[in-house]
Amino acid sequence: MEGKGRAPGVLAVTSPDPVMSVLGPIGLAAAAGTALIVDLDDGLRRPRTRSLVDIAADGARLSELAPGRRGVAMVSSGGLPPESVVELVARLSLHWPAVVIRPGPSGWEGPTVPLIPLYPGWLAPSHIGAAVWQRVPGGAAPPATGPVLPAPGPALVRRMLSGGLPGRSRWARAWAPVWELPWA
Repeated sequence: MEGKGRAPGVLAVTSPDPVMSVLGPIGLAAAAGTALIVDLDDGLRRPRTRSLVDIAADGARLSELAPGRRGVAMVSSGGLPPESVVELVARLSLHWPAVVIRPGPSGWEGPTVPLIPLYPGWLAPSHIGAAVWQRVPGGAAPPATGPVLPAPGPALVRRMLSGGLPGRSRWARAWAPVWELPWA
């Protein structure tokens, strides 16, 4: 899997919807099979683990440099300055097959995938350009090109918002083509 842009296999996911901004990076990482999620927003509450600040200060442990097993790992930025984040993510991406960025307030300069919910009526998307489109019950048709994800069921959403992974769900599998597309 090679992403287009700054570092191989590195893609960010952004969404105007706060729930999709959490679920999107998890889905993209799960579709890769083995991936590291870098949470630059520091909004995903995880049991105390080392952050990018710790890795930058103390050096990376072997388990942080490369995956020890198949699956999804997560690290928060811990408030590391954006210029240091880019450098550290580039180093980590050399050994991780995929790195997914969950941008924070300062954004992300690398390839970014917009995840746009297909709300109906007044909330219908006005996004122009390619995106990953998230179906919702009663929602609109996608106004532009890009993969269309099936609506995740309530149990799947609850599981991911509680810290779980989507497994081999239809929703997670629908993310797979995103890795093959060129994102600006």
